Amino acid sequence: MDRTFRSNGQDQALTIDPRNTLLEIPRDRLNLTGTKKGCDHAQCGACAVLSDGKRILSSLQLAAAHRGEVTTVEGLTGPDRKLHPKQATFVRHDALQCGYCTPGQILSAVACGAEGHATSAADVRAWMAGNLCRCAAYPNIVAAVLDVAGVTEAPERGSSRSPPRRRPRQICLSPEGPRGSTR
Repeated sequence: MDRTFRSNGQDQALTIDPRNTLLEIPRDRLNLTGTKKGCDHAQCGACAVLSDGKRILSSLQLAAAHRGEVTTVEGLTGPDRKLHPKQATFVRHDALQCGYCTPGQILSAVACGAEGHATSAADVRAWMAGNLCRCAAYPNIVAAVLDVAGVTEAPERGSSRSPPRRRPRQICLSPEGPRGSTR
């Protein structure tokens, strides 16, 4: 099926298979690999993109049925290649660790702010609940979203900014062999 696909402000004439998802076209055909295939069931948020400014999960949407412009994380930077404010605050707040979920988190954060849902930490957590982070960078992600929105709240309890103090585990060696101790 021949069609014009609009991504990140550019039109692309493509022949697409009707079975292709909206995730596959940017990744496989346009070499925009920022959007990730996480669970392939749209339950983790790694496949989040913006469709005409609204977030959607691209692994559920068929490309042939999609109308409108798709914005991937690569499309957030301006012509000067300067980071989008959400991208910059994610870096500033260390709101990423392995980086796999980061593109989906950033696009959801952009939509969350545009939709007016970045008014409190509780709102951000609720509206971004569909974006999973295996590294548990959630407190810093919430802080980054609130920072761009101009909302200041006290750091969350258990935030990675102030990790809980833990006693290191001590290993004791004896003639009987290694033995774990939590003295």
